[in-house]
Amino acid sequence: MARLKSKGRKKIKIKKITNESNLKVTFSKRRFGVFKKASELCTLCAAQICIIAFSPGKKVFSFGHPNVGEILDRFLGRNANPQSIGAPTQFVEARDNRILDDLNTQLFEFENEFAAAKSYGDKLSKMRKEGIAMNRWEGPIENLTLEELGKLQTAMQNLKKQCHASSNDPEFNPATPRFS
Repeated sequence: MARLKSKGRKKIKIKKITNESNLKVTFSKRRFGVFKKASELCTLCAAQICIIAFSPGKKVFSFGHPNVGEILDRFLGRNANPQSIGAPTQFVEARDNRILDDLNTQLFEFENEFAAAKSYGDKLSKMRKEGIAMNRWEGPIENLTLEELGKLQTAMQNLKKQCHASSNDPEFNPATPRFS
């Protein structure tokens, strides 16, 4: 079956969508994407964000971190919460920055561990492809020396004996793996 060749991304002319159904669907998808990116920005940078979007259906959608009202009050210069007057905001911001620094440090450590594990996996894959396997019998048999062939023969004979011993065992069930 031949694979269909896609047209890929096309450059489109920016214009207002005239079909109301398409307009609502597009708005909904784009709104979700913008709110998701705003949430990621809040998480990664400890930013305080407020987004207000008006839909084509005349509905209001908002996203705010920590919440929309607090950000709007701060932006407009109002203090709606009387308990927040005189509150040590620099201490709260310092605490948030410390938490963010700790999280970024953990993220950096996890990324380093992931890169090391990926590198080790790549190394193992390369060794297996080159025939330098951890267990010599996994590589090509043609590359084994006479001594290694003798060791392989002994190992296979021992394995055969263990298999015969297990099959004579009355409690042996070949469908159930035995781990010891």
